[in-house]
Amino acid sequence: MPDGQETKAPWLPPRWFIRLAWVVHRGLYRVTGSRVGLWRPRENSWGTLRLTTTGRRTGQQRSVIIAYFEDGPNLVGVAMNGWGEGAPAWWLNLQAHPDASVELPDGRRLVRARVATDDERSRLWPRWQEADKNFDAHAARRSSETPVVVLEPRSEGGSPTP
Repeated sequence: MPDGQETKAPWLPPRWFIRLAWVVHRGLYRVTGSRVGLWRPRENSWGTLRLTTTGRRTGQQRSVIIAYFEDGPNLVGVAMNGWGEGAPAWWLNLQAHPDASVELPDGRRLVRARVATDDERSRLWPRWQEADKNFDAHAARRSSETPVVVLEPRSEGGSPTP
């Protein structure tokens, strides 16, 4: 890049708009009786799932729709909070109570969450870059590293199900 030229950060909508989009997405999911709002990932594109966690303070069930892709039997997301600062509540909940459940277009699955190891992160991060050319630039807006979250399958015999 020539001297004196700065790379311009890619555009992001205002925070209020991102939050409104999340509310509308969840509303569509509820209003349609779970028929609209979840989809499977495709080549170079992420899918969406509904994650249900146990609240770290309240112990109540909390659900959110997040982007994911598949890595063998595991589901992989990023704790990005709409590229805003801080960790999303669902990731804080999973750190306190890693056992959760997910709803996918083809059914429900019990999972246990963990942060990706360094080797996994270096292997999985490029998958997100393939799906969004601005992924690294958006991640650079955050003052801390964006966690890559691995949701591993677990059996019914595990901890209490959310």
